Amino acid sequence: MAAVRRYDILDTPPDGAYDRVAALAARLFEVPVATVTIVDEDRIWFKATHGLEGVTEIGRDPGLCASAVLTDDTTVIPDTLLDPVACSNPLVAGPTGVRFYAAAPIITADGYRLGTVNILDTRPREISEVEASVLGDLAAVVCDQLELRLSALHVVRVEQERRKVEQEKRQAEEEARQRAERDRAAITAFASTLQRTLVPPALPAVPGLELACHYKTASPQEVGGDFYDVFPVGGGRWAFFLGDVCGKGAEAASVTSLTRYTLRAAALVDADPTAALKALNTALLLDAAVGTRFCTAVFGLLDPAGDGGFTVTLATGGHPPAYHLRPTEGGGVRVEAARAKGGMLVGAFAEAVFASRTLHLAPGEGLLLYTDGLTEARTADGHMLDDTGLIDFLARLPGPISAGVLIDDTVALLDTLPDSERDDVALLALSVPTHDAAPAGITTTAHSAAAPTSPADAAVGQENRRP
Repeated sequence: MAAVRRYDILDTPPDGAYDRVAALAARLFEVPVATVTIVDEDRIWFKATHGLEGVTEIGRDPGLCASAVLTDDTTVIPDTLLDPVACSNPLVAGPTGVRFYAAAPIITADGYRLGTVNILDTRPREISEVEASVLGDLAAVVCDQLELRLSALHVVRVEQERRKVEQEKRQAEEEARQRAERDRAAITAFASTLQRTLVPPALPAVPGLELACHYKTASPQEVGGDFYDVFPVGGGRWAFFLGDVCGKGAEAASVTSLTRYTLRAAALVDADPTAALKALNTALLLDAAVGTRFCTAVFGLLDPAGDGGFTVTLATGGHPPAYHLRPTEGGGVRVEAARAKGGMLVGAFAEAVFASRTLHLAPGEGLLLYTDGLTEARTADGHMLDDTGLIDFLARLPGPISAGVLIDDTVALLDTLPDSERDDVALLALSVPTHDAAPAGITTTAHSAAAPTSPADAAVGQENRRP
């Protein structure tokens, strides 16, 4: 019970990460019901349910989960009516009519069993040892997510406490009290970000700026490791980042969660892009669950300028350069790599150094950030597009720059490459509308799609526009 309490998960709102585990379990095993449960002292609490709407908790006795959590192995009951304990369970004896039950315990690194990942069916059935191990893997993914959530909260709380102490040294008692209130508000704001998915469903509307993005995974069976986000940091300023976690699948997704949450939290404490990457580097090295995984990232800060444009501060951690697109007098585009000198991989070295540079994004200009899935895509002759091919493509675009058109054209380029589905691709574009062509509102465009599995799926995508 102490282990359950330390994760502070009971009675928390629904979370997309756990809901996806339940949905994935139901899909993999072709069952109508799948759940993620935590076993409390006197109840079974449902963190996620698929196919069992309206149920948030049930009693422990007689309990299927309460019995399954007592073992280290996957529990399988082929026919619940033939089991002396399961037959009296309300889900079995009641209108739900559960006839098959299997559960894998959620086991922490120090050996405590917090709850179970369960699959239920209305007909008796069997599962193989391999399938039982898959259910165990899903339970391990839930445990990883709990550890990452706990780690991210810990990083923020430690940093907030340090700042509180510093304020108390410099300011009077009243100023320290006000700072503590702001700190508590920042922790609350960060806790709410833990409920969001790995990639935001839509970009925010930033006054005076056009935003557009694109995200595509290499395979519908794998979770991508690319990430991006745009969010306010106060004082009219906005932060944005884009990056790529080493590897793919559930483990990479867990690191992506920690990365996104940590970068958002770091920006709430200190909006300096270099400081944000340093905080992420520390978090990745301290978290034992991350192992040897690292990431590359670009973190930027937007500060409104007097001419209607923005001052952009970019910090780089081992990531390919962003490209600054500036219209020329002849209607063309000049392409400049916004590359800071230096900038090491994030999460690889304790003494990693990160570099930053500042540029001005004027009306009519744009900025493109991307992951290496774009430049490493191969052309019809077998060569990678690489930086040279991308620069040549961008230089042929007409000016002035529109973020939405820039993303659309880049996606169209990817669609022409036969080898563009080997890696995940994330794109983020920013542009400042010209004074004479600025729309009444700022347009935000987002594309999101998994790699197509058939020609009919190739056009699947999602686009959000905010007038």
